[in-house]
Amino acid sequence: MKNENDESKYVTQHLANERTYLAWVRTALAIIGIGFLATTLHFNTPMNEHVNNSLIVLISLFTLLFGLITISFSTLIYIRNRRNINTQSFHSSFKLIIFMTCVICLVLFLVSIYSLFVIKQ
Repeated sequence: MKNENDESKYVTQHLANERTYLAWVRTALAIIGIGFLATTLHFNTPMNEHVNNSLIVLISLFTLLFGLITISFSTLIYIRNRRNINTQSFHSSFKLIIFMTCVICLVLFLVSIYSLFVIKQ
C-alpha cells in the first residue's frame, strides 16, 4: 500500500478532483437557485392569484433537498477520490452522474407542469 500522506506525487489529480468537487457544488447551488427563482416569481407576480401554492412549495422544497443531497454526495465522493488517488486505486463514479441526470430531469418536469398551470390560467 502506498503512503497516503505523500500527496505531492499526485498534485495534478488532486487539483482535478478539487475542480470536479467545486463543479458539483456549483451544480447544487444552481438547482437550489432554480427553486428559489420559481418561488420568487410565483409569489411576486400576478400568477399567485391563479395557481395553487402547493405546487410551487413542492418545487422549492424538492430543489432545496436535492441541492443539499448533491453537496453531501459530492463531498463524500471527493473524499473517496482523494483517498483512491493516493492509493492509486481510483474508480470513476457514474452513480452520481445518473442521480443528477434524474434530479435535473425531475426539476425540469416539475417546472414544466407549473408553467402549464400558469398558461392555462
